[in-house]
Amino acid sequence: MSSTSQPILAVTLGDAAGTGPELITKGFRDPEVRAVCRPIVIGDAGVMRAALAITKVPSQVRVISRPAEAGDDPDVIDVIDLANLEAATLVRSRVDASTGRAAYEAIKRAVELTLAGETAAVVTSALNKAALHAAGYHYDGHTELLAELCGKPKVTMMLVAGKLRICHVSTHVALSEAIARVKPERILQVVQLAHDGVRQLGIEQPHIAIAGLNPHAGEGGLFGDEEIKFITPAIEEAKRRGFRVSGPYAGDTVFFRTLQGEFDCAIAMYHDQGHVAAKMLGIWQGVNVTLGLPIIRTSVEHGTDFANAGKGTGDPRSLVQALKLAATMAARRPATA
Repeated sequence: MSSTSQPILAVTLGDAAGTGPELITKGFRDPEVRAVCRPIVIGDAGVMRAALAITKVPSQVRVISRPAEAGDDPDVIDVIDLANLEAATLVRSRVDASTGRAAYEAIKRAVELTLAGETAAVVTSALNKAALHAAGYHYDGHTELLAELCGKPKVTMMLVAGKLRICHVSTHVALSEAIARVKPERILQVVQLAHDGVRQLGIEQPHIAIAGLNPHAGEGGLFGDEEIKFITPAIEEAKRRGFRVSGPYAGDTVFFRTLQGEFDCAIAMYHDQGHVAAKMLGIWQGVNVTLGLPIIRTSVEHGTDFANAGKGTGDPRSLVQALKLAATMAARRPATA
């Protein structure tokens, strides 16, 4: 594939007080990344230069005005410079409204470019929710923010860690609210989103496993009746609609079975049910994908890692996987999408 035909990915630097910029300096040089895409940074060029000084990666920052100017030199980090931070006064490892605002502006610009077709996907570095809130942007995280910027479609989160793919009926809500959201309509929405998302990864007829909510998937009603009242009816309706689904399966085994290849994707009923399983495989290797948006979005699975900001020791593997996955999904995206 020629460099000019490779998808251009809009990569946000995340909260600049964290390790996001440092990880970008490392991830952008990865040969496997450069073989499949042309990544560009959406953010502050000065912050990226400061990150290079920290990591001592032998690259240079080049400011470009349009994504189409993106090059393929692994020694060059192309940046759409928002000039929205002062690198000289940036305090790392500290929650600050200025970095929250800058992170929001980078996401907004990346989404605008991708909706306009100038970039093929958005790849996000980690946000700090407290900084985002301090800046006046009251979102629970990337997923909710991206959904609003894209017109509030129905979305879900998919975690990808090797062969393990997990979608969620709910994410950032209280457990009591998560239980209340276990309803056939929402489960069917997530089945559709999971089906379409896994197909973009190259699996034409994915087998989707549905987790139960209660221990042992309710054990026939002994430990709760949500499986009987809501989850099983949703599974039967999904089958009638032509989806390849099965369950409900006990939450303590279904993700292991998915990792072993028995299923192509598993649907968790709530945040921790799915996240604990994925993160046990290695928080630095997983990727977060938002399904249901009119654009492709992947993200690192870890947080801002304030404890290591400014040290240059951060692990870029999750970013590398997020970039490669975004490129794969962009290559398979239907032309009419």
